[in-house]
Amino acid sequence: MQKPTRMLIAWGIIIAIFVSCSADRNALQDGYYSAEAEESDIFGWKEFVTIRVSNGRVVFVEYDAYNPSGFIKSWDMNYMRFMNANFGTYPNAYTRQYARQFMENQGTEGLEAISGATSSFNQFLRLAETVLENARQGNTQTTLVDLTSR
Repeated sequence: MQKPTRMLIAWGIIIAIFVSCSADRNALQDGYYSAEAEESDIFGWKEFVTIRVSNGRVVFVEYDAYNPSGFIKSWDMNYMRFMNANFGTYPNAYTRQYARQFMENQGTEGLEAISGATSSFNQFLRLAETVLENARQGNTQTTLVDLTSR
């Protein structure tokens, strides 16, 4: 009887190690992670997402875009007025809402698109998935993402 008991204990240990290693593959490593569009859009904006992970949780999310001069899209008053008048939202609003949803959900599951910013939502999702994968791998290099294909 002693040999089967030892065998069961050995299998239990192997299964526990396997389960803990599997869970660790999805764990986020602490640090800052960024992804940005490989190329600028037709208006010259290059979207990006940056997150900070602390104690395995996303504690900071920034989503925005910049132009070749480094100007941030959510600060562009003319663009904001145009978008708000034509689409009912603007970058300073939807970028914060997408970032808030991401942090609350600790990922992209269950995020909801904002009317008037669905194209940005799809780009945000692709960038956000990339930074999550970087956080799982501990890859702190900024990753360029081709947002033109899918």
